[in-house]
Amino acid sequence: MNKGTAMTRQESEVMIKELSKVFDVVRLLDEEILETGNIKDKTDIEGFPCKCYSFWKKRNNCKNCTSREAFRKKNEQLKLEYLDANIYQVISKYVEIDGKPYVMELINQMNADAVMDEDGRNELIKQLSGYNRELYTDALTGIYNRRYYEERIRNSNMSAGVAMIDLDDFKIYNDTFGHDAGDLALTTVVGIIKDNIRRTDMLIRMGGDEFLLVMPDIAEQAFTDKLNQIQEKIHVTKVPGYSQIRISVSIGGVLSNRGSTVENAIRTADQFMYQAKTCKNMVVTEQNEQVKDQPEDSNNGSKAYKYRILIVDDSEMNREILSEILNEEYDILEADSGETCIDMLRKYETGISLVLLDIVMPGMDGFGVLNYMNRHHYLEDIPVIMISSEDSTETVRRAYEMGVSDYINRPFDAGVVHRRVYNTIKLYAKQRRLITLITNQVYEKEKNNRMMVGILSQIVEFRNGESGSHVLNINVLTGMLLESLVQHTDKYNINWSERLLITTASALHDIGKIGIDDKILNKPGKLTDEEFKIMQNHTIIGASILENMGSYQDEELMKVAYQICRWHHERYDGKGYPDGLKGDEIPISAQVVSLADVYDALVSERVYKKAYSHEKAIEMIVNGECGSFNPILLECLLDIQEQIKRKVKNITPEDNPLKKREKKEELKEFENTKEDFMDIVSKNMQKEYSDLGNDETADFSGGGQNPGSA
Repeated sequence: MNKGTAMTRQESEVMIKELSKVFDVVRLLDEEILETGNIKDKTDIEGFPCKCYSFWKKRNNCKNCTSREAFRKKNEQLKLEYLDANIYQVISKYVEIDGKPYVMELINQMNADAVMDEDGRNELIKQLSGYNRELYTDALTGIYNRRYYEERIRNSNMSAGVAMIDLDDFKIYNDTFGHDAGDLALTTVVGIIKDNIRRTDMLIRMGGDEFLLVMPDIAEQAFTDKLNQIQEKIHVTKVPGYSQIRISVSIGGVLSNRGSTVENAIRTADQFMYQAKTCKNMVVTEQNEQVKDQPEDSNNGSKAYKYRILIVDDSEMNREILSEILNEEYDILEADSGETCIDMLRKYETGISLVLLDIVMPGMDGFGVLNYMNRHHYLEDIPVIMISSEDSTETVRRAYEMGVSDYINRPFDAGVVHRRVYNTIKLYAKQRRLITLITNQVYEKEKNNRMMVGILSQIVEFRNGESGSHVLNINVLTGMLLESLVQHTDKYNINWSERLLITTASALHDIGKIGIDDKILNKPGKLTDEEFKIMQNHTIIGASILENMGSYQDEELMKVAYQICRWHHERYDGKGYPDGLKGDEIPISAQVVSLADVYDALVSERVYKKAYSHEKAIEMIVNGECGSFNPILLECLLDIQEQIKRKVKNITPEDNPLKKREKKEELKEFENTKEDFMDIVSKNMQKEYSDLGNDETADFSGGGQNPGSA
């Protein structure tokens, strides 16, 4: 526009109107707009003052702004711009309107299909975009990759929050659940982070389970709050299809100021991240780094905590020395005797991360403590390091045989104490996490099995007219009795998987009732001797059903269920049925279910009896009024009687969804009699069990509406 570069305001308005018919965007930009981006009275949807920002989706001035270049050189500039897979032609032309300098900017979207073929268009897009997106994108997560960091971010000088984010226990997820689960955990974490950061923030996958987050121009408190928000949201989110995986991340964050590179900031953030990993699932930044070792239940708001160590030594000086060595990094408890140590273990249980145990002490010595910890299974979760000047081969060997993890002799070397304590705690922490993951995995695999068993057993209970809570109560009681049994004795050597099998199989204890005639099964009155013998056959029928399961009969669950079905009415004194087994001839699985069955029958209401109180039921069982039981199981029952009272809830007849099968004649008889209702029940039940050879012993393991039918 030599002369055409100068025009009046009216001429410019006419030109803009005509050009708008050809171009998508036509606008006039003056010097102030070009330098500051400030267009008076215009603000885009994101709060940025220049339309450039909303149109090109950039928050900073373009480095190759042709309009600024045209204004500076007072000429015409042309470029192609790439945005969202579209190509735009931009023409910037210097003009003067009423003597004032402007740039007239013309933008038009090009029809790429009409300009070139697909290969040429793809190549052009790569060139115009400024970088190859495929080259800088992580294939799994879709975020930036390590190459992007190395080539674009590493040496950048910027004011930004820089955080290193590491997925806790990622190798365990892969090894336990497979790589598909690991990949899904990664993409889940990335999705949460992306949902909680700004468009200008950059998330980069630095390694397998390690991510870099760069948040430009963010205040310190906002940065810390954002990292805590991300950490909390990740921890409450489940991996789709893997509900047993509880994901968490350890995060270290630092603010990087202008003049310092991102690479320098990453070094500090990485150190903070490794501090966070000592406790897992936490955030460490410059704000909370100095209080990272506060106890978890402290009131300072920090999520960090100290592992708790119990020092057991009758020498106060030895306790003080060890406490002085360890108290900066650990929360210290002290016990001056074996008895005090036991009290501490009962109080804190797995809240204690490690026991430093002296062997030679008056009263209960260290071996006595180890014996107690073995008997009550504390050593499965709480490691013990032996501390003693007694370093004879026999003593050390005995300590290791009883379960100690390590040995530290006196006088103490602070470095050795630190390293052995740290290594032992970390080893057990990883072991506990792995056990939890595996246990949850087994639980998930067993869930469908338990559901089918539960449905089948409920069908039997419905047919028998019993409360729907009976099977559930037997399940709960069996599990509680087994847990108490393994704490009382090693005689039966029942591991946790066997306890799970017995608890699951207990639901099938009365499956044989499906083969009993309804007229006998649900008879409201007293059974005849012949009917009672038929009722006893439910144990044989149930065992026969399981024995003929074909390819499944060799499965452990089938074997345990067979034992329970056939022998849960045997008695410890040999006066039970169907085989008259005595003592430990009766499998322990059947013994436990038998006791659980009797207790639930006593405290449950039936048509022929009212429910006994919890206290009365315990009294009757212990006094032998309901048959003979293993003395060890009776001890277990007494030990957990308060837990049973809290946990086992029976459905009353009013709550029972099953139809009550009571006859009017029977109710009328009960109403008219002058004798106490419970006396009648007691006498009737004793008669029915007279065939067991003990007229004074009543078996209250009644299942449906008849005594002894369970």
